[in-house]
Amino acid sequence: MSQFVLLLYEIPSGWQKLSPEEMQKAIEKYMAWTKKPFTRASQRLAADTGRVIRSQNGRARTTDGPYSETKEVLGGFYTIEAASYDEAVELALDHPHLEYGGTIEVRQLHGS
Repeated sequence: MSQFVLLLYEIPSGWQKLSPEEMQKAIEKYMAWTKKPFTRASQRLAADTGRVIRSQNGRARTTDGPYSETKEVLGGFYTIEAASYDEAVELALDHPHLEYGGTIEVRQLHGS
């Protein structure tokens, strides 16, 4: 089995539209998905924008970011096990993140 990372992108303002009851239901769905047998790890990122370090003319340059020109941000990730990209995508299709308007990027980890 190979390991894949599911990168969860979201528009943070979308969560503000949910009532407290809807937010609780969403949290419960995410927690249930975390307990699926093929899930190896998960983590939600902090709400801040983080920092980006880029090399510019041979010198490191740090900016707030990572994508100040877009509305969608990386909100968290899961590590899962699957036999192939096709299986990893199939396993990710029922993730509640899609139900709440998010985007999931599937990437295979090197050496797995």
